[in-house]
Amino acid sequence: MAEGSKAVRFFPPEQFGVRTDLAVEAREAVGDVPGVEVQEEKRERFTVTRVEVKSPEGEQRLGKPRGRYVTIEAYGLRNRNRALEEEVGAVLAAELGRLLPSDGLAPLVAGLGNWDATPDALGPRVVDQLLVTRHLGHSAPPELRGRLRPVCAIAPGVLGTTGIETAELLAGVVARVRPSMVIAVDALAARSLNRLLTTIQVTDTGIHPGSGVAQGRPGISAQTLGVPVLAIGIPTVVHALTIVGEAIEALSEELSRAAGGEGLMRITPEAKQGLVDRVLGPQVGHLMVTPKEIDAYVGDLARMVAGALNRALQPGVEMEVIGRYVG
Repeated sequence: MAEGSKAVRFFPPEQFGVRTDLAVEAREAVGDVPGVEVQEEKRERFTVTRVEVKSPEGEQRLGKPRGRYVTIEAYGLRNRNRALEEEVGAVLAAELGRLLPSDGLAPLVAGLGNWDATPDALGPRVVDQLLVTRHLGHSAPPELRGRLRPVCAIAPGVLGTTGIETAELLAGVVARVRPSMVIAVDALAARSLNRLLTTIQVTDTGIHPGSGVAQGRPGISAQTLGVPVLAIGIPTVVHALTIVGEAIEALSEELSRAAGGEGLMRITPEAKQGLVDRVLGPQVGHLMVTPKEIDAYVGDLARMVAGALNRALQPGVEMEVIGRYVG
């Protein structure tokens, strides 16, 4: 695996009831599935995994719609390594470039999430650093004229503050603005602690706000908006179930080794689920956990994603020039 990684245990979804927004985790949990193609590319400091779901069986087993999922895992991002952020950002821009249409038409970037809840603020913070150009026309600075793709952006807020589903808001904006596509940026939930704040997923299947925390919210996809939807997400939270589950698994393995391979390894999945329920209780079972330094992490990751988007959406403009206008 990439720099700083370690072996990752994945629990069957039915064992601890842990959900994930990441296709790569869903695939690791169920194993090889017909109609699901996986390609892994390991580099010195990160890994790029491409998962393509092609069949109805793949959709059902993974719980993910048919389409392409690109995952970049760079465990060194937890160290807030600026050089690594630049390297990963360049790779992300290249992957986005492969998924973006080459027609040069105007996309709408949607920064999903809640400005007032830091783990959920990734989308709005990315939009805040995006070079928006749709309104410029002939008033663009001389050095940018004829080189800009028209880009518009919105941070629609969340249902709890607007009273309107995000999908409904975006459907109205799309109907009025008529963008060529929607690029949605959102915070995700992961099943593995190792992937918290270290993994970026890009998919052409759209996004389902709240799906990783089991809220069952309306999806944002080509089917609901009528235009292609590209989604970018980074896990900023994990379930408390994940932490307790990993602790139980580690303890079981350690005690089993001490007993010469007997003992706790024979505990059934149902018994392990009972232990999780006893530790967390009904009030804490759906608790989501995030690091105390989440504000700094989200700031770094938002800068990295915004830079990758600016580079992918404006290939005819140098990053130094873009930096003058987005700060």
